[in-house]
Amino acid sequence: MIVRTLDECRDSERRVASETWESVRMLLKDDNMGFSFHITTIYENTETHIHYKNHLESVYCISGEGEIEVIGGETYPIKPGTLYILDKHDEHYLRAYKNKEMVMACVFNPPITGAEVHDENGVYPILD
Repeated sequence: MIVRTLDECRDSERRVASETWESVRMLLKDDNMGFSFHITTIYENTETHIHYKNHLESVYCISGEGEIEVIGGETYPIKPGTLYILDKHDEHYLRAYKNKEMVMACVFNPPITGAEVHDENGVYPILD
């Protein structure tokens, strides 16, 4: 059995941050579960370009408000209780509104190793 707390993961190398987000990677590839699980904070009044060409992701909004704009497609509001699934490797912009920092629970398949950050095209590389 694996038992971890958000606080202990946040205070370790499992916390990865950028200018627009922070990801606390609670479950990773080396845990051998077939997926990874993260609690991600999208900082208020930011926009992040994301295109997971190598991963599928499911995201549940715990708190905050924003939107996801699929490039070449629709824009969807995000608020607590919203689940979105990037089942087609959807390229998108993720935005958190002013004064509305978003906290999200995220699941990745295949699982990430924990060292990934978005490249210049918004992609997480496959790392071993």
